[in-house]
Amino acid sequence: MPAAAGTVTVTATAGNAVATARFTVVEPAPVPSGTAKAIRFGVGTNGGPAAGAELDEVTALAGEAPSIVLSYKDFNQPAPIAELDAVRARGAETLLTWEPWTWGGGTAQPAYSLDRIAAGDFDAYLREWGTALGRWGQPVYLRFAHEMNGNWYPWAEGVNGNGTGDYVAAYQHVHDVVASTGATNISWVWNPNVPYWGSVPLDGLYPGSGYVDAVALDGYNWGTSPSGGSWQEPEAVFGEGIAQLRWLAPGKPVLIAETASSEVGGSKPQWITNLFGYLSAQPDVVALVWFHIAKEADWRINSTAASADAFAAALATRR
Repeated sequence: MPAAAGTVTVTATAGNAVATARFTVVEPAPVPSGTAKAIRFGVGTNGGPAAGAELDEVTALAGEAPSIVLSYKDFNQPAPIAELDAVRARGAETLLTWEPWTWGGGTAQPAYSLDRIAAGDFDAYLREWGTALGRWGQPVYLRFAHEMNGNWYPWAEGVNGNGTGDYVAAYQHVHDVVASTGATNISWVWNPNVPYWGSVPLDGLYPGSGYVDAVALDGYNWGTSPSGGSWQEPEAVFGEGIAQLRWLAPGKPVLIAETASSEVGGSKPQWITNLFGYLSAQPDVVALVWFHIAKEADWRINSTAASADAFAAALATRR
């Protein structure tokens, strides 16, 4: 069930480190009486929106076509209009991840420092994107510079020469330049990683309600596959992050923009069942996007037949 309003104490662990923090929990906005809410199902695959066969496979596995398709573009690519068309032709919408870096270049990329973005060095490129998306005219979710509270991307504060306050300045600047083109079909998604011990506090990274249409979290159950890792149930993965999003952005819809589970260290089929049950009890969580890729672990829906069966069953019976 959703956490009650008030002040709570949360203990977080990472490996052998343990930390305790207190923060305010804000009640989610109530669902209007008589309104049924079913969490939208989305997916990310290796080939992205252009890989129709992969999306067909997911549809067959899940027993339902995804209504959200996850996409990634860096700052060297044009707005992916053909991919947006492909997703729309499937009756779905795109969650378009826009990453200010060159893929594969690591965290030290001074050409993409946050102060350069805020200073206007990329304004012509930003306007190209805004104009293209505005002309396209259909709804698109745009998540700019996600997982900014970690340290693995060059747009994080504390790496690549970025300092405190630089992320908000860059985000607001990108938003304003894109908005200046007249593109009104964009829903801006602010998307941190789930908080962890040592992550940058979210309250210094939130750009403000006028710059955000929806908030999101990325979070995974890594199981025991990493050294020192531990199996985490869905509430342990997402509970603190959801509570903090409610505090920072009251009334905003919440997306789980990336999630999946390892098979190592527990029962992935049961974890999937628990995930849908936990998120369905959160009235402000509106979507779940599954990361259907074998990468750091085998995150795929069908990493085993039992996991695939559990996913289809949980999706079919979600509330």
